[in-house]
Amino acid sequence: MEEFKDAGGYAGTVERSFRPETEEELQAIVREAYEKNIPITVAGSWTGVAGGSIGHEGWMIGLERFRKCEIKDGFANVGAGVILRDLQAAAKAKGQVYAPDPTENTASLGGMIATNASGSRCFYWGATRAHINALRVVMADGTLRTFRRGEAIDFDVTEVPLPHTTKHSVAFPLKPGMDWVDLFIGSEGVLGIVTEAEVKLHPAPKGQLLTGVFFFETEEQAWNAVDAWRATSGLRMLEYLDNGSLRLLDAKVPAAAQSALMIEAEVETPEQEALWDERLEFPGLLADDSWVAASAADRERFRVFRHSLPEKVNETVIRNGFLKVGSDCAVPLDRNQDMLLWYRQVMDHEMPGQYVIYGHIGDAHVHVNLLPKTKAQFDRAKELMTEIAAKAVSLGGTVSAEHGLGKRKAHFLKLQYNDAQIAAFCEVKRRLDPKWLLGRGTLLPIPPDKA
Repeated sequence: MEEFKDAGGYAGTVERSFRPETEEELQAIVREAYEKNIPITVAGSWTGVAGGSIGHEGWMIGLERFRKCEIKDGFANVGAGVILRDLQAAAKAKGQVYAPDPTENTASLGGMIATNASGSRCFYWGATRAHINALRVVMADGTLRTFRRGEAIDFDVTEVPLPHTTKHSVAFPLKPGMDWVDLFIGSEGVLGIVTEAEVKLHPAPKGQLLTGVFFFETEEQAWNAVDAWRATSGLRMLEYLDNGSLRLLDAKVPAAAQSALMIEAEVETPEQEALWDERLEFPGLLADDSWVAASAADRERFRVFRHSLPEKVNETVIRNGFLKVGSDCAVPLDRNQDMLLWYRQVMDHEMPGQYVIYGHIGDAHVHVNLLPKTKAQFDRAKELMTEIAAKAVSLGGTVSAEHGLGKRKAHFLKLQYNDAQIAAFCEVKRRLDPKWLLGRGTLLPIPPDKA
């Protein structure tokens, strides 16, 4: 027996693990598992926090040796095991950009496809789904297929409505005539095993970048700035750090600062520059104490500042002896402040001083992370995650915007969709994986005849 654990501390044990180097090796393993009815869990770099890469039975297949990375003009052919930062560096060396940028830059491309991952710059560029041209997929019975963008599925499905959010990563975006590519993106490895993708690359921006961490006297003033700045031309990133986040980072932030926004914007004309000069006079903005990048090194320092927060959260929770307890909900843009106010009121009452709120506020998608110190607090924190998810759905939102549900949050599926819609997802699963062997326990409920 072999034990594995993901970045959120979720652990599981499988009977055997494999790390194939070629598609042929992978196909042989999958065919054997199919013939013997052995469940399979697929893993990449274990940077996920929802347990999708963790198995509790059968075999685990790690794809970290699928490291092909061929950079072309406008696209790249990339293996599922390629690490995001390596893809980004390879693209940059050719004057191009791979846009999706989840916080953890050691995420694998396969994992990003599995969850339709996004990140801070996806406010401008869009999530992973918008950047995939084609996929190579090993199906549940071991056959290998290639699907290109524009190739429609060859079976009927029931259309399932999407929430009114800019980001969503829960199950399959079903509609008649949809792309095969879109079916696999965000499916969390329960429909097939992605081995390689053709991804879109964009030309590196040529304009000047305005990057900064801007501190505010109150959280409400930062929220108001978000509404005022969101539609600004050239804005590529709009991230939020609440008061708890600033204190957890233990950085030398202004004493008067209660929150911060991190922005990145292309400034190509004098008019755009003048517009940002006006923006930086916003009420409550501590302009003299804010940080503005003067170089690429400064921009990297700001990135590390923001991205170190999830690491601090993980360290704190694990040090306290518990699994990470964090939300991944998003709401419609016009309900952003309603959700933020609800978050603060509920968390101040339930877990005062033991939570942080941060993330992709430009997409009305912030993460609430709770920091329990006792078993009773941990149990209550898990209950609060369900209450947060239900609240987001009540506002027209999603229970997961970029992490997927995995095993830890698979029960949230019933908050997002009704029984008929979940049955539609399960029908697709049965068609592509009739023995229900791929990713058992991830995302979809295991039917009684497959338990």
